[in-house]
Amino acid sequence: MKYKVVNLDNKEVDEIEINNSIYQTKIFPDIIHNYIRYQMAKNRQGSHKTKGRSEVKGRSKKPFSQKGTGNARQGSSKGPHFRGGGISFGPVVRDHSIKLNKRERKLALRCALSEKIKNNELKILENFKLDSHKTKNLYDKIKKLKVKSVVFVHKKDEIDKNFLMASSNIANVNLITIDGLNIKDMFNCEVLYVFKNAIKGIEERLL
Repeated sequence: MKYKVVNLDNKEVDEIEINNSIYQTKIFPDIIHNYIRYQMAKNRQGSHKTKGRSEVKGRSKKPFSQKGTGNARQGSSKGPHFRGGGISFGPVVRDHSIKLNKRERKLALRCALSEKIKNNELKILENFKLDSHKTKNLYDKIKKLKVKSVVFVHKKDEIDKNFLMASSNIANVNLITIDGLNIKDMFNCEVLYVFKNAIKGIEERLL
């Protein structure tokens, strides 16, 4: 289908043909949910750790004689029931990631893009260059859009350096590459701007 190309002043400057099988996909909320679970789990560090009885500092010698003290028999003072002893069944370093097959990941991204198109929250941006790397120049343009948060999707190594530098210091403005396109960033922004030269790359990735 035909889709309009706009500039940062939100004025139509061109039209481009986009693939219906990507941007007009039937939306499956459960598939999107699975992808978000997959993404969030993958981002967890899993570095939480407590020491077990074999790791805490101390000796493994019997704290007192087996008989004659009137106390319960003990083999070590590093047990979990002693003060300063090891933790029983505590957290260990592990990988929290879950599996999600490649076809389902692609379908989830197509669903998310289709949702953005449906809500008029995806705009194709013409390829342009800023004259200066100063933040104010880009900030004034984005302010006129009257949106709280935006994400720009660009082709790797084909982004204007001035645009990259100017956007790095503006709150709620993010730049991601085609390979870094993900549902969390898409749904966290009010408007998703895709550079015109990145459209073909997205289609190659998701078909």
